[in-house]
Amino acid sequence: MRVSALQIDCSTSESVPERVERVLDLIDQHASDCDFMVLPELWNVGAFDLEASREYAQPIDGSLPTALAQKACEHGIWLHGGSFCERNSGALHNTSVLFNPEGELAAYYRKVHVFTYAREQDTMTPGQDYVMAETPLGLTGLATCYDVRFPEMFRAMRIAGAQAFVIPSGWPVPRIGQWDALLPARAVENQAWIIACNQVGVQGRHQLGGHSVIIDPLGNTLANGGETENVISALIDLQVEQNWRTEFPAIDDAVDCPVITV
Repeated sequence: MRVSALQIDCSTSESVPERVERVLDLIDQHASDCDFMVLPELWNVGAFDLEASREYAQPIDGSLPTALAQKACEHGIWLHGGSFCERNSGALHNTSVLFNPEGELAAYYRKVHVFTYAREQDTMTPGQDYVMAETPLGLTGLATCYDVRFPEMFRAMRIAGAQAFVIPSGWPVPRIGQWDALLPARAVENQAWIIACNQVGVQGRHQLGGHSVIIDPLGNTLANGGETENVISALIDLQVEQNWRTEFPAIDDAVDCPVITV
């Protein structure tokens, strides 16, 4: 199967309605070339524009998720719509949405690790659950941006059977080297596919770093988006993950030991 990630320019010079319309058009343009498409985190408003997140917050069946669901159905693809600011019973969440080829909401994930370094907690309420869904990638774990820094989250899903992870993000240039290091590590230690979609562009004082990637279970990067808006794609052979886990069953050697101080 072919997976694509749309690395979007989310600069604040473009209005939210203009960007939504443009990205929906990009989905139309590229859907015929893939089976599974991924968008970035909070791409409609920009990951660092929390004021806009509040302004454009909407329920899980709001206009943006509904439009994404329609695109998934129109093109018969799996569409991970990145994330948006979800309004839910008075709380706001950084929520990612995954639609199946029938346009049904296959899964949603409320970001557990809100980015306190940038005061995301002032707007977003953390989620309470790790989420996985059956997709053509196998059992697929959902994560968002800052989550990548918490390997225990990925290991918990790996133990529960995860074969792939999809990660929308808004990761900036100053820490892009850490993004480049963390994603292959999550792939290698869990022997799982990684599809990570980042933003580019300028949001206030923040420049987004790009480097969206598709990484195989051995840690090999099959596609990298660089630093400009573009679409990356790769063919996914699910047998690679199965063969590698059989040949090199590292997880079987995991040991849970107490910590002692001497």
